[in-house]
Amino acid sequence: MDGLIILIIILATGIRVIKQYEKGVKFTFGKYTSEMQAGLRYIIPLIQTMDRVDIRVKTVDVARQETMTKDNISVKVNAVIYFRIKDAPKSVIEIEDYYYAVSQLAQTSMRNIIGEVTLDELLSKRNEISSKLKIIVDKASDPWGIDITSVELKDVELPEDLKRVMAKQAEAEREKRAVIIKAEGEVIAAKNMTKAAEMLSTAPGALHLRTLQSINNISNDKSNTVIFAIPLEIIKAFEGFKKK
Repeated sequence: MDGLIILIIILATGIRVIKQYEKGVKFTFGKYTSEMQAGLRYIIPLIQTMDRVDIRVKTVDVARQETMTKDNISVKVNAVIYFRIKDAPKSVIEIEDYYYAVSQLAQTSMRNIIGEVTLDELLSKRNEISSKLKIIVDKASDPWGIDITSVELKDVELPEDLKRVMAKQAEAEREKRAVIIKAEGEVIAAKNMTKAAEMLSTAPGALHLRTLQSINNISNDKSNTVIFAIPLEIIKAFEGFKKK
């Protein structure tokens, strides 16, 4: 009776429950037998074993790496990688620690890629660099049954002296744009003034009316001193009156 109870207990130890986000890799006498899906499963005690593999998307934070760009500028870059297991047996059989392997592979590949681009390309084409890094890591990790879903460069840290130089360059660029805009405004204003002068010169008395209007506008403020300029038309009118 006792032997039967012991046998039942031993057989019961072979019951396994595999969760929906897991897959089981079954070995018989140490040899891979099959891949077990989610649900209630059974393995023969002492003869078969099972390794669980989590197939959910995983995140690897690639440690900050100090590397040199193509134009010999030292930068510190870190990234994040999202991946999942697409082939559970390979992830168990082909690699000992796939999480650590992906992290180390990403660090090495990131240093190599950054060494092939200039600083300007690194700052302006981060999406392209991330895509290139994804392709390289995905291809290298494919024999391990791993699918790289996304790679993103998180931060690019520049040396302090380079930050100061870039800040000065940006300030000079802003001043340059301001001078250009101001000059363009003066050109437009000069063209408009030329058109206005041509229009006033072709209409008799227009300059006199414009002068009176300007005087009326500034006369509202009594703190101003008004210097009245007599138009030449009025002087010529008086000269004609004297001759008569």
